[in-house]
Amino acid sequence: MHIQFLWWDGCPSHPEAWQRLQDVLAELQVDARIERILVTSDEEAEKYGFPGSPTILVNGEDIDPNASRLPSRLTCRLYFQETGRPSPLPSHEMIRRAILKAQG
Repeated sequence: MHIQFLWWDGCPSHPEAWQRLQDVLAELQVDARIERILVTSDEEAEKYGFPGSPTILVNGEDIDPNASRLPSRLTCRLYFQETGRPSPLPSHEMIRRAILKAQG
C-alpha cells in the first residue's frame, strides 16, 4: 500500500491529520509506505491535483470520494464529517474506510 500525505505549511491542521493517519494505521496494523509531500506553489498544487491541505491519497486515490470535484489550489482543505458538519480534518472513519478499501 502506498500512501501520500500532501500538505501546505500555511495550513495549521496538517499535524493533527498526520497523527490521525498514524493512529488509524496502527489500529488496523497496516505497514504502509508513506510519502510526505510539501506543496509550496499553485503550480505544484496543479501538478499533484491538490485540493488543499491536508490531502491523503491511498494508492493514488483521495480518501474523500468527492475530492475530484474540487479545484487544485494552495489552500486549507475542508472535509465533511459523517454527520455532515464541516471540518479542516478528515475523520478517523474516512481514513479507515480508504485504507480498508485499498486492502480489498
